[in-house]
Amino acid sequence: MQKTNIYQNNRLNCNSSPKYNNIISNSYSISVGPPVLYQLRPNKGVPRTPTRITVGEKNPDKANKTILLVGETGAGKSTLINTLINYTIGVKWEDKVWFQIVEEEKKTQTESQTSDVIVYEIFGFEDETLPYSLTIIDTPGYGNTKGTEHDDIISERLLDLFQSEDGVHEVHAVGLVMKATDNRMSDRPIYVFDSVMSLLEKDLEKNIVALITHSNGRRPKSSLQALEDSNIKCARNEKNQPLYFLFDNCQHEDRTEEEEFLTTAYKKSERGIREFTMFLEKTSPQILQKTVEVLNERIRLASCIQNLQEKIRQGKVTQTKIRSIQEALKKHDEEIKKNEKFNIEVTENYKERSPIDCSKWWIFERAVCCTVCEVNCCYSKAIWSHENCEVMKDGRCTVCLNRCPASKHEKQKWAYVDKTRKFQKTDTEMKEKLEQIALKADSASTIVHLDFLIEEMKEKGDTEKVQKLEEMRSRVGEETKAALQYMCAKLTVAENVAKDQEEEQHSYDMSAGNPDAGDSGTDVGQQVLKLAE
Repeated sequence: MQKTNIYQNNRLNCNSSPKYNNIISNSYSISVGPPVLYQLRPNKGVPRTPTRITVGEKNPDKANKTILLVGETGAGKSTLINTLINYTIGVKWEDKVWFQIVEEEKKTQTESQTSDVIVYEIFGFEDETLPYSLTIIDTPGYGNTKGTEHDDIISERLLDLFQSEDGVHEVHAVGLVMKATDNRMSDRPIYVFDSVMSLLEKDLEKNIVALITHSNGRRPKSSLQALEDSNIKCARNEKNQPLYFLFDNCQHEDRTEEEEFLTTAYKKSERGIREFTMFLEKTSPQILQKTVEVLNERIRLASCIQNLQEKIRQGKVTQTKIRSIQEALKKHDEEIKKNEKFNIEVTENYKERSPIDCSKWWIFERAVCCTVCEVNCCYSKAIWSHENCEVMKDGRCTVCLNRCPASKHEKQKWAYVDKTRKFQKTDTEMKEKLEQIALKADSASTIVHLDFLIEEMKEKGDTEKVQKLEEMRSRVGEETKAALQYMCAKLTVAENVAKDQEEEQHSYDMSAGNPDAGDSGTDVGQQVLKLAE
């Protein structure tokens, strides 16, 4: 019966407010009011990540402004977004209607948090109050128990949005949403804000403004002081104070009582929106193309470092394996002298595919794995094909040992993990295994490690070790020198591409020589390890 009354009221208000007939026909009534509350029905389309909620049809000939909102749980972002939407549509107090694009959630503060980045697009109302359409990027609130792992997803989602072909390629304003009563910003909001800002250019501060909610209309001294204390750089007014705009959050509330108070609050928010949209008109956008390129390089570098750390770990495992074999052989010293056959127990490493935990719906964790090298080249929370992964460049992986083509990679809900197993081996098999895993004395990778150790010992002033290392390096064949020159040439090219990443790139290219570099299996390898210790 309640549903029928709401439906009848929907039709009644449609007739009484002809200018909203079209938008009301694409919404449903959720409260009889006044004001009558309507929930907008977004356009249906292919599900995308991040989620997009679109009202109206985009006109490519019309201007568009993009707003990025960042705010703590309970700050009032949802109501602020609805306020922006109603102002764009042209809703006035006397119309006695209110449209919602964000559903008002009736949950506790710790539960009310939006769990993912959502993009709201409002098209088709450019001739009402604004000469442009609006794109609003709503980042998840923070402050509950999901932890920094969830906070980091915000940055990944935004990067996905910035680099997709039909995504957002410029930002006109970043709104830091705060309540007027906030007297401090905790470490976590500052951490999330800094994480989001790290995706953008340093000169964006002229586009960052404070959007103060739950305001009584007076200057928000507490929240502005909190903003100053947090050292967040933002746009400033002629008095060198943080630029802010005031909003109340009660436009959707029932007007049967306290109408005079609600009228004042409505006008206050309307003025705040008007001033904010005027700021949008005058502000130059930040183009995100350069940002995306820099961030992709950052992701490649992070993946290379992660892969290098894995190789170092594998090298230590191999070193431990050799030592355990040597200890096992000592126990059979008599049998060896008598040339007798014997068996010993050894531990062997092997790779296994292990599922990645995707129990939380807002984490779309995937691993890009090379099926040839059997390594995990990259982890990502975005649903993209492995060909489009950030670590791929010119059709090849920049991380895995053999620089394999993208076609040799898979992006799945599993990753390679190292496992160990014990079994018995004969003396003949042990000899073959030792020869297999032993380090070549004068390989190019060994020489690179020697150069590294020489520099380290020089810095420490250990002349004795420097002399021994240089003697070892002098015993290098011509073929190895040629290989080393090739590696140096590759490093020079890399330095020209990214001079500011010289040291990291050197470590990355150094790993291309031998994944087990640093293992002890020959005299030279053992001497290097001994000196390094």
